Amino acid sequence: MGILRLITGWPGPSGFGSATTAEQVTAGIDAGDLTVVITGGASGIGLETSRVLALRGAHVIIAARNVEAANEAKQNILKSNENAKIDVLQLDLSSLKSVKDFADNFIALNLPLNILINNAGIMFCPYQLSQDEIEMQFATNHLGHFYLTNLLLDKMKNTASSTGIEGRIVNLSSVAHLHTYEEGIRFDSINDKKSYSDKKAYGQSKLANILHANELSRRLEEEGVNITVNSVHPGLIMTNLMKYSLNLMRIMKLLTYLLWKNVPQGAATTCYVAMHPDLKGVSGKYFLDCNEWPASDFARNPTMAKKLWDFSNHLLDSALQHS
Repeated sequence: MGILRLITGWPGPSGFGSATTAEQVTAGIDAGDLTVVITGGASGIGLETSRVLALRGAHVIIAARNVEAANEAKQNILKSNENAKIDVLQLDLSSLKSVKDFADNFIALNLPLNILINNAGIMFCPYQLSQDEIEMQFATNHLGHFYLTNLLLDKMKNTASSTGIEGRIVNLSSVAHLHTYEEGIRFDSINDKKSYSDKKAYGQSKLANILHANELSRRLEEEGVNITVNSVHPGLIMTNLMKYSLNLMRIMKLLTYLLWKNVPQGAATTCYVAMHPDLKGVSGKYFLDCNEWPASDFARNPTMAKKLWDFSNHLLDSALQHS
């Protein structure tokens, strides 16, 4: 695919490329039978993903930390599509209690669950610990989604089994997974403040998103479950995610302006992987610009993926015992 295709937007093997929008990749798809949970679905590419999936008929549950902003986003979607099926539930991914409360509240609605889009995240924030005493970027971007996925998995399995419709889980990662700590994931020093790097900690969390998707994909395939799990890089988009490094990002965008996408383009790969019929049965892959792409050596390491799975469960057990 290469840098030229990224700049020109020339389509890849899928027929789509960096210039493709979320509406274009979902054109003609009827999602009327589908229920979707999307974290961070009230702003940026998450909001565009919510809007487009609702436009195709899906029942979209926006999981958002700021319920007021999410309800405002819901109203904006309804203004342009009065038939949109949108609900809002509160979720703070940095709090394991909030994740559990969200899952309980969703399950109480007695809805099916066809698609889970782990979209929300924070980026380049100064060193801080979550209320569960875990480094904030790892806690929010990876562990919160890991726990949420675990809690919703039985619902997804039951839905896939009872409806015969393939379930799909999409983890939003980033090309930033290439820029992580030397050992990939710092299993022995996840909370170390002295050697903390906001950029590498972000890259570590995005690497964890891919490893999580790959290991879960392997486990579901082993079980024979009709659910796929993939990860995506949405592209370079200027959103609120960059609030901690806005000036740096503005300079970067000035120097690399040809590589940046607008929000409709940024949501395209997520929507493609979540809904496109061509990806039926495709699992454990990493996508960029609506095409499969090789992730880093760390990201494709099954031993590291298994180690992260066990490490994440250990972190959860420890944090939940002390909560």
